[in-house]
Amino acid sequence: MKIVVIGGSGLIGAKLVERLRQGGHAVLPASPGTGVNAVTGEGLADALAGADIVVDVANAPSFEDRAVLDFFERSGRNLLAAEAAAGVRHHVALSVVGTDRLVASGYFRAKLAQETLIRGGPIPYTIVRATQFFEFVGGIARSATEGQTVRLSSALVQPIASDDVAAALAAIALASPADGQIEIAGPEVLRLDDLVRRYLGTLGDARMVVTDPSARYFGVTLEARSLVPGPDARLAATRFGTWLGRHPVPA
Repeated sequence: MKIVVIGGSGLIGAKLVERLRQGGHAVLPASPGTGVNAVTGEGLADALAGADIVVDVANAPSFEDRAVLDFFERSGRNLLAAEAAAGVRHHVALSVVGTDRLVASGYFRAKLAQETLIRGGPIPYTIVRATQFFEFVGGIARSATEGQTVRLSSALVQPIASDDVAAALAAIALASPADGQIEIAGPEVLRLDDLVRRYLGTLGDARMVVTDPSARYFGVTLEARSLVPGPDARLAATRFGTWLGRHPVPA
């Protein structure tokens, strides 16, 4: 069985490629660095020749509204067309829990456009919506920092380790297409402000986290449950404290 991982050199892609190879599968990590560019279409036909499964975990290099929408729409159309020509049997795409609740953000509007293309396309598919990765907590803190103050809302989050995301994607890719979405999340529901407070405290970071109900999350005002999955989400095992103990410095 041949599996192509689009974005195969990134945080999730590299872990997914390694996990699938350990399972004995023929895996091609595809990215512009390996001569495969889903946005331009360069190298797609050759990469997908003989492929059974394509897993798309690529992310846009720019989060500017127009650029990110262009990235996901062009890459989505090119991938689906190339997959149809190659006879791919399962398209798996990594998305974000709460995407349809966060469309005040250009990034999430772009992810929703990507999902819409997949749902309306010709390839059997599974959309995997994941919660925030533990590895992104530092970035969340940076985005909310003003001087030595980090302003965050107390909205609920249920973050997940990237290793657990890769494991879930591998299992889902090898299963039958859901022709729908699956949500994955970590085992704990936490407050966003508390999550970052714990993270900075573990690092000995002097910044102070201030709880601010009006604080925006990457440009979006959050409701209490904007970032948490529904009751049918698949929950991973790794707890945030366990991950912090293994990763004492920012990833």
